[in-house]
Amino acid sequence: MNRKLRMGMVGGGKDAFIGAVHRIAANMDGLIELACGALSVNPETAIDSGKMLFLPEDRIYTNYEDMIKAESKLPADKRMDFVTIVTPNFAHFAPAMMALDHGFHVVIEKPMTFTLDEAKQLQKKVQETGLLLCLTHTYSGYPMVKQARAMVQENVLGKIRKVIVEYPQGWLSRLSEREGNAQAAWRTDPKKSGKAGAMGDIGTHAAHLTEYITGLKITQLCADLNIMVEGRHLDDDGNVLLKFDNGAAGVLIASQIAAGEENALKIRIYGELGGIEWAQQEPNTLLVKWLDQPMQVLRAGGNYTNVLSSFATHNCRTPGGHPEGYLEAFGNIYRNFTLTLSAQIDGVQPTKEMLDFPRVDEGVRGMAFIDNVVKSSTSKEKWTPFEV
Repeated sequence: MNRKLRMGMVGGGKDAFIGAVHRIAANMDGLIELACGALSVNPETAIDSGKMLFLPEDRIYTNYEDMIKAESKLPADKRMDFVTIVTPNFAHFAPAMMALDHGFHVVIEKPMTFTLDEAKQLQKKVQETGLLLCLTHTYSGYPMVKQARAMVQENVLGKIRKVIVEYPQGWLSRLSEREGNAQAAWRTDPKKSGKAGAMGDIGTHAAHLTEYITGLKITQLCADLNIMVEGRHLDDDGNVLLKFDNGAAGVLIASQIAAGEENALKIRIYGELGGIEWAQQEPNTLLVKWLDQPMQVLRAGGNYTNVLSSFATHNCRTPGGHPEGYLEAFGNIYRNFTLTLSAQIDGVQPTKEMLDFPRVDEGVRGMAFIDNVVKSSTSKEKWTPFEV
C-alpha cells in the first residue's frame, strides 16, 4: 500500500467519548485518514462535527444510509475503504449490514449488535462476502495480555484449571441516568442497550478476555444478576460461575456499583505449574507465579524481544519503562486490522501477528454470553448450557 486507508465513521460526533477515542487510535500509526462521516442522528450536530474535523463538505453526511450509498458510487481511489460504527448498541446492526452489502469492511464497537440473531446475520454476511469485521475489544490489544495468551498457548503454565476475572466500576453507584449523564442514560435503557446492563457493557469484556487469553470456550454458566440502585431498569451488578471446555472452572464478576472503583479490570489464570495475573490499571506488568520458585515480573517493552513473545513486542510502541495504556491498546487493534486489510488489498499474506484482532465470531460469542447470562439468572437451574 502506498497510501493511507480511508475511514468513514457512523456516530462519534462532538462530545461523544468513544468516537474521539476511535479517531485517536486510528490516527496513531499514520495508516488511516478520516475521509467521511455521518457523525450524529441530529443533522445539525452531524454537520457541525464534520466541520470541526475538517471533513470536505461533500463528505459530511446527515445519515449513514446516504453516506454508504454515496461512497459506494465514488471512484475506487476516492471512496472510503471501511466504516467504523460507534453508535449505541441498538444502532450497530443496520449500518454494519448495509456497509457489508455495499462492499465495505467494518470496524464496530462491542457488544457487536443488539441481539444474538443480529450477530449471527452479520457473521453469515461476513462469511458470504469475505470482508473483514473488526470488533473493538480494547483490552485484547494490550501487549501483556498478548504475552499472557502466548504463554498459555505455549503450555508454560500447564493445563489451565482456574480463571478469576473481575471488572468492578463505581460510576453507576447513583441513579446517574436521571441526573443528566448521557452515557448512563443510554447504557441503562433496555431499548438502547439491550437485555443486559453491566453484563452487556463490561461483563462481555471480561468474558472475551477470558476466552482470548486461555483459548478455552465457556460451556456452562451459573449467573446471578442484580439491580442494586433502586429505579434502574437493567442489571448494574453480577456474578457468574463458569465451566470451560477443558474442565477448568472460573468466576466472573462485573459491577458498576462498586463505589470508588474506576476501571479495575483484572484477570488471574492458574494452571498445573503456575499462574499469571494482569490488571488494566497497571497494564504494562504481567505477574507470573510459579509453583516452585519466586514470582516473576514481566514488563512491556519493544526492546524485550529476547523475553517476550512476538505478539507482545509487535504491539509495543516504545522501549521498556515508557508507559503505554488504553489508547495504545485501542491503536493496536486498529493497526492490526489495517495491516491485515492493506495486505489483503495488495494480495499479500498477513503475518500471524497482524491477524491478531477480534472478529465477527467473537462478536457472536459476546452476544451469546449476554443471552446465556440473562437466561441463567432467571432460571431455577444451577447450571445453564452455553448456547450459541
